[in-house]
Amino acid sequence: MAEAQNSPALESARAGGPPPVGSTTTGSIAVAAESTVATRMSAPPSFDVTDFPVPHGREEEWRFTPLERLRGLHDGTAVANGDGVKVDVQAPEGVTVETVGRDDARIGKAGTPVDRVAAQAYSAFEKAGVVTVPKETVLTEPIRIAVHGEGGTAFGHQVIELGAFAEAVVVIDHTGDAVLAANVDYLLGDGAKLTVVSVQDWDDKAVHVAQHNALIGRDASFKSVVVTFGGDVVRLHPRVSYAGPGGEAELFGLYFTDQGQHQEHRLLVDHNVPHCKSNVVYKGALQGDDAHAVWIGDVLIEAAAEGTDTYEMNRNLVLTDGARVDSVPNLEIETGEIVGAGHASATGRFDDEQLFYLMARGIPEYEARRLVVRGFFAELVQQIGLPDIEERLIAKIEEELEASVG
Repeated sequence: MAEAQNSPALESARAGGPPPVGSTTTGSIAVAAESTVATRMSAPPSFDVTDFPVPHGREEEWRFTPLERLRGLHDGTAVANGDGVKVDVQAPEGVTVETVGRDDARIGKAGTPVDRVAAQAYSAFEKAGVVTVPKETVLTEPIRIAVHGEGGTAFGHQVIELGAFAEAVVVIDHTGDAVLAANVDYLLGDGAKLTVVSVQDWDDKAVHVAQHNALIGRDASFKSVVVTFGGDVVRLHPRVSYAGPGGEAELFGLYFTDQGQHQEHRLLVDHNVPHCKSNVVYKGALQGDDAHAVWIGDVLIEAAAEGTDTYEMNRNLVLTDGARVDSVPNLEIETGEIVGAGHASATGRFDDEQLFYLMARGIPEYEARRLVVRGFFAELVQQIGLPDIEERLIAKIEEELEASVG
């Protein structure tokens, strides 16, 4: 683990390469005036796809991604067709659900594409979905957005907007088979509270690449829970920035990477205003040959962001031989006037002491291993707060465990 607290001058350290199974990767802490390793290694954000060169896999932001499996999303050869995805929105009374054109002022307000696929998705979508929760509205039932793949290719854009002091829970559920590139925007008014649960439970051949942008208003709270199980390739890029002081962001993630799957989560928290907080916790389990999980966690504390309090952590549990994890946490700090900043990352196998403790009390080894994995994920599943989703994810974890320890 590496930490930085109230220090105006910090050494720059950079992780040297992909960690072997069982290793711990501590990533880097850098003073941004001296080093730009964390967030400034790629082309500037742009809505224009031509501003991004076609990646070839040698670029820092693409070096872990199997480009040949993106089905043309990265080089412009993917073409949308009518059998892409079907989107169904179920919202409580008082919530506005719209389909709007590209000229709507809310589209792109939360953030700008930072890579070629996100820019391609922005350039190619025809209609965007907008879900609006009016100011001071407190929802007692979740908004549910079902995205079901029907075998084709699609480009999408979704906006979730909360007015001042509104409160809502949104579940975005991805199922079926598709090749999907999308941008999702979360706009939080002052004092608003939004919880988003994004579930990627795709069929085995699906490809899903998306950028999630959250713009958090003054004294607003944003909680994201990303759950990734299915798909051939899933590459998600959650990004957070703040529109006023007092904002809080909690980013939780759970992924179970199976044989041959590539699951990649690349996060950025941009502390661009004073006195904001962020907490990032992602956990993953892997099993099977060529299972590959990638987690990149970037936190930028800009010079104006005095009083920042931030921490990020990634943990990975390798269940079988043949799996690979790349985990790189980064901090970029431009001011020493902060409350705290730190990060941690670790990858390992089952804890032998935990297994011995359980087996010594008469629990069979296969059941002991199942208990360890369930315990590993328990704190993240509990963050969801929706019994039906929690039960579904627990059942999915049990299903995955049958293949490795059952």
